[in-house]
Amino acid sequence: MTLEPVSLTPAAISEVKEIMQNKSIPEGYGLRIGVKGGAGCAGLGYQLGFDKPKEGDITYTVEDIPIHIEKRQTMYLVGLEVDYYIGNDAQGFTFVNTNNVSSD
Repeated sequence: MTLEPVSLTPAAISEVKEIMQNKSIPEGYGLRIGVKGGAGCAGLGYQLGFDKPKEGDITYTVEDIPIHIEKRQTMYLVGLEVDYYIGNDAQGFTFVNTNNVSSD
């Protein structure tokens, strides 16, 4: 079994496939999931983009979507779930880290 540190909800999978089909994402590119440096108390932020696999990446596939993660970032991404939210106020990708659930 391949390590899949990040999961995608059905809504996120649907939106990523839509983007890949309609936004001229080049052949051989996949979804890159990464972290961007912590901003004080806010901790780490997450980022999505489309990219070719690089040396040192962990690459796996979720429903025909290649996913690339830098191996050195894996420890920050394990347990992350990517969702796609559509509401009256906003829409976009959301990130839920099941390892960092606070009890507020």
